[in-house]
Amino acid sequence: MIRVLLAGAGSMGQAWLEAIHADPGVTLAGVADLDLAAARRAAPGLPVGTDVAVLAAETGADAVIDVTVPPAHHPVTTTALFAGLPVLGEKPVADTLARALSLVAAAEVSGQLFMVSQSRRWNPQLFALRAMTGTLGRVGSVSTDFHRAPRFGGFREKMAQPLLVDMAIHAFDAARFLLGGDPVTVSCQTWNPPWSWYAGDACATAVFEMTGGARYLYHGSWCSPGAETSWNGEWRVSAEHGTARWDGDNDPIGPAVDAPDGRYSGIGGALRVFAEALDSGVTPMGEVHGNVLSLAMVEAAVDSATRGRPVLIDEVLARAHEQAVREETRTDVREALRGWTDVRATLGAA
Repeated sequence: MIRVLLAGAGSMGQAWLEAIHADPGVTLAGVADLDLAAARRAAPGLPVGTDVAVLAAETGADAVIDVTVPPAHHPVTTTALFAGLPVLGEKPVADTLARALSLVAAAEVSGQLFMVSQSRRWNPQLFALRAMTGTLGRVGSVSTDFHRAPRFGGFREKMAQPLLVDMAIHAFDAARFLLGGDPVTVSCQTWNPPWSWYAGDACATAVFEMTGGARYLYHGSWCSPGAETSWNGEWRVSAEHGTARWDGDNDPIGPAVDAPDGRYSGIGGALRVFAEALDSGVTPMGEVHGNVLSLAMVEAAVDSATRGRPVLIDEVLARAHEQAVREETRTDVREALRGWTDVRATLGAA
């Protein structure tokens, strides 16, 4: 039985509470949040606090699940790792690529597991699409069409790039998973239609060159009323020996493959994999080194749209690495970052 602390009692915290309660191998030790009243409402009768390290020491917790807002991911996860606690964190790994690289180095220095719950990777239908893709030979292109019209209110409607920064990482990460590859370059355009209720650009089209030569095409809109796609988008894989398609909600269409393991799905699947990794010591999919390039795709797409030209992913990684070294406050983490001679090689493959 793994005793976990939940950091963050907001709306995502409620979803994670349900996942924790549904997993027989995990139990909730307490809830950390700057709003102690919210923490008490989330877990009546359990210990609460504002500092994960202090609360972990008081409760004897084994690990932390970080579902705080993105700007808090870096300080909360760093504190937990250096308190000797493995961490399962919500996407994105951090609010900037530079802080994400800092967390990679923090995991290395602390020796603790930091896994990112990129929940779409634990979708059995996506696993099936990946298996189909593996039977089709060389892949020419993978495309995602994503069209929704949500009226969130709040911070999303004020962001400069709401679609790319808040949503597209799900599709970008899934594309890496499907292709078993990583981004090389990106060319991206963003815009905001005159009827949009977003302050920033709610539409984007991006073309990524991936390792191996395949192209990944993303076309999305968050102000597209009518005939909306699944929240997972609509997918098409075009390859040497055929095509596979997925509407994002139902089983994909393509070559016959064995059914994927149904034990893992969504955030509950990510939690189960995290718990099994702590028990076995096996590095899980979603470990921070393997996740960071999905966030790099987001930052590179925004950079390309801003500059109006294609962008090399390695340029974005190099700038983020320099920023991470410059801004790092822990001497041990800064020295670890300085020791990286090749950021992409340090991060590893998809």
